[in-house]
Amino acid sequence: MELFLKEYLAHLKLEKNLSQNTVASYKNDINAFISFLKELKIDDPSNVTTEHINGFFKVLKELGLLGSSTARYFSSLKGFFLFLIKNKYILKNPIEKISAPRISKKLPGVLDINEVEAILSVPDTKEILGLRDKAILELFYACGTRVSELLNLKVNDLFFDDGIIRVFGKGSKERLIPIGSSAITWIGEYLKKSRPLLMKKLKSENILFLNSRGTKLSRMGVWKIIDRCVKEAGIKKDVHPHTFRHSFATHLLEGGADLRAVQEMLGHADISTTQIYTHIDRDYIKQVHKQYHPRG
Repeated sequence: MELFLKEYLAHLKLEKNLSQNTVASYKNDINAFISFLKELKIDDPSNVTTEHINGFFKVLKELGLLGSSTARYFSSLKGFFLFLIKNKYILKNPIEKISAPRISKKLPGVLDINEVEAILSVPDTKEILGLRDKAILELFYACGTRVSELLNLKVNDLFFDDGIIRVFGKGSKERLIPIGSSAITWIGEYLKKSRPLLMKKLKSENILFLNSRGTKLSRMGVWKIIDRCVKEAGIKKDVHPHTFRHSFATHLLEGGADLRAVQEMLGHADISTTQIYTHIDRDYIKQVHKQYHPRG
């Protein structure tokens, strides 16, 4: 598949005269699809079916990619398969009968990097709770955790020397997630300067993020933190904790990260209903996170 992609990219650059950035976007999109196919042991484009393509878009939806992003992936794959048909590398076009994803007119559920930076800059880190809020936002975006996973984090779930944190997801399933240097810095500051002042020995139970009473933050408490920071940043989108998870996945994928590695970070066991779960090397996942996350 890689050889066909290489030839297609040369075609886009030399014959279609597309810009370097546009060609790079096509490359990232199609590489994500090729990675998906590899997990299904498919390396011949002639063996790709409509079901495989639908399965790929199902995965993108599960990762939180919406309208405009999935439409771009569709456009990339459609062009690639048309190229393969025209050059008689395949006899049947598997994407031919698939309709293009509809682009929602609603505000997107994903933040761009500038919006993320604006939200992260809101908390006053000179204040006890402001420093805590900064650490929370940094961790949400750095790791793509679910809100329940963040709320249940304990201090001994942090392994900063190894650049990872441990979370317990759905069904209490444990996973390790890479964490970037920015989040490590701010959580470290929170642990030194804020948490000791919030902590109540009999109430805190080693929970990482505490409220003003020294107990575990509630889901509503996190919602209020995010809502306030979004409003102060002047962002009009409907932003909630899961928006950071969607943005985390989208920014990694659009930067060219491997689809399977991103799924592992998010805690999705299956790449599609037809795929058996396969273990991904932790060092590789850390490498993907560091290379493709904007604040890695």
